[in-house]
Amino acid sequence: MNKRQKAILIEFITVIIVTVIAVVAMINFKDWVNRSEAMGAMKQLVQVVLKYRKEHSLVPPESYVNEIKRDLTGWARLGNLRYRAQWIDFDATPDEILAYAEKKYSSSLLRDGYIVLRLNGRVEWMGKQEFEKLLAPRQSKMEIDMLRRR
Repeated sequence: MNKRQKAILIEFITVIIVTVIAVVAMINFKDWVNRSEAMGAMKQLVQVVLKYRKEHSLVPPESYVNEIKRDLTGWARLGNLRYRAQWIDFDATPDEILAYAEKKYSSSLLRDGYIVLRLNGRVEWMGKQEFEKLLAPRQSKMEIDMLRRR
C-alpha cells in the first residue's frame, strides 16, 4: 500500500468514526431534550396543583388535571401520567408521590426511570428501581388493581 492509499484509508476511517460519534450524540441529545421537556411540563403541573391547593385546601381531582394537562408546554413528552390524588390522605407526608410518568430511553447515556411529582411540589428524576422501591409500600391493593386494568 503506497502513501496516498494509506492517507485515503485514514481519512475514510476518520470520517466513519466522526459520523458514528455524531449519530450517537444526536440520539442521546434527542432523549435528553425529551426528558427536559417532560420535566418542564411536570414543573408547570406543580404550579397548577399548588395554586389549586392554596385556593381549595386540597389537591385537584384527576379530572381537573386531565383537563389542564393539554395546556402545559411539553405535556406530550410526559407520556402516560399517573396521578395519585385519590390515594392521598389528609395525613399524607409532604414527600408523598402525587404524580409520576415513566420514561424509557434507547439512549446509551440516559437510563430508564420516572419523573416524580411529590405532594410538596418537588419534581425529580428517579431511577426505575429506586422509584419502585419507594412507591410499593405506599400503594394500596386497590390502587395496584386499578393500574392493572388500565
